[in-house]
Amino acid sequence: MRLSEIKDKLARLEQIAFQLPNGDLVPNHFHVTEVGKITKHFIDCGGTVRHEEVVNFQLWNADDYDHRLHPEKLLHIIELSQEKLDIGDLEIEVEYQGDTIGKFGLDFDGTNFLLTSKQTDCLAKDNCGIPVEKELFSPVNKNEEPCCSPDGNCC
Repeated sequence: MRLSEIKDKLARLEQIAFQLPNGDLVPNHFHVTEVGKITKHFIDCGGTVRHEEVVNFQLWNADDYDHRLHPEKLLHIIELSQEKLDIGDLEIEVEYQGDTIGKFGLDFDGTNFLLTSKQTDCLAKDNCGIPVEKELFSPVNKNEEPCCSPDGNCC
């Protein structure tokens, strides 16, 4: 999700809720302790220099059980961050404390903001010998049996 998308959604909400990938909700007394721009300048295993930027939201729980962050307050924090940090319409990454600090993507289901699992990946599969999965060919005539299927008759 990009900043423009969350701003649009916040403008229409009466309350904010974040849901973890396991279905649990982040306690509703969370704080957004940081909104920042993260710049990552790196080289992948294939030797390509890369540059990525994301907006980072850090969610934090305190013993402040009466605290509730309202959509208009988070919208104000985002807009202030964009102005002061010169943040464009970047993808959002969310940090949240579990056993360690977890990094999540962000989506929305119409009610809750969903913290989505992120995965590592090789960015240079073609350069470092990782085979790319090939799709099995499907028959041109759907009544024909695919030649290379496990129970096919041609091999």
